[in-house]
Amino acid sequence: MVEITQEPISIEQVISSVRSDQSGGVIAYIGLIRNNSRGKPVLSVAYTDADGKAEAKLQAIVNSAKEKWPINDLAFVHRIGKLKVGDNNVVVAVASAHRQEGFVACQYAIDQFKKKLPTHKKETYQDGTCFEGD
Repeated sequence: MVEITQEPISIEQVISSVRSDQSGGVIAYIGLIRNNSRGKPVLSVAYTDADGKAEAKLQAIVNSAKEKWPINDLAFVHRIGKLKVGDNNVVVAVASAHRQEGFVACQYAIDQFKKKLPTHKKETYQDGTCFEGD
């Protein structure tokens, strides 16, 4: 499962999508919109997929992780649109036979996401100022 969505992310659905009888466990990362960033109280964060290529970029991260580690499956869902504090903006789930490769593949996937943010991000602060970027 690789998806860009404007709807709230179902954590259970993402985790269930990778579960299998071959897996000894599922490692999950749930990204949240926090209430502060760059020393300012956050009002909202908006993500946009301006070029329509965000899903393909997520798929490339998933494919790369599957090539690097012996994992059974990896799901990656990213929410776009205007999100408020506390909303989930990303969910990654990795199923693997053993926890070590699951943890490292999950960390790799989220690190690659942060490094190559496939969407445009705009933070709006309570004082009315904004920051665009990563």
